[in-house]
Amino acid sequence: LSENSEYDEAKNEQGKLYSRIAELEEILQHVVIVDESNAPTNVVTIGCKVTVADKNGNTMPVYRIVGSQESDPMNGIISEESPFGRALIGAKEGDTVTVEAPSGAIVYTVQKIER
Repeated sequence: LSENSEYDEAKNEQGKLYSRIAELEEILQHVVIVDESNAPTNVVTIGCKVTVADKNGNTMPVYRIVGSQESDPMNGIISEESPFGRALIGAKEGDTVTVEAPSGAIVYTVQKIER
């Protein structure tokens, strides 16, 4: 068996699966359910959909703010831990937020907050 490459590959794959299972168990042990019914409707919080405009007034796509495990930036689902999410959390409609990016600070204006 020690010379069987398929066996070695299967053992490696099994190790990866056990590692992923442990990771998911860790996530589930620390999960927090956010009750949006008591959240303020005029402030950006987790679960909000936010429409922003750049400094030229161009409206950007609608972004949804979620926890880090749910984020999908390519589809407009932004983590509250990302620089963009961090800048938006706590902002109100009409507020200007500054996002620190590698290319420099980018300024956005919050246009609309939805639940």
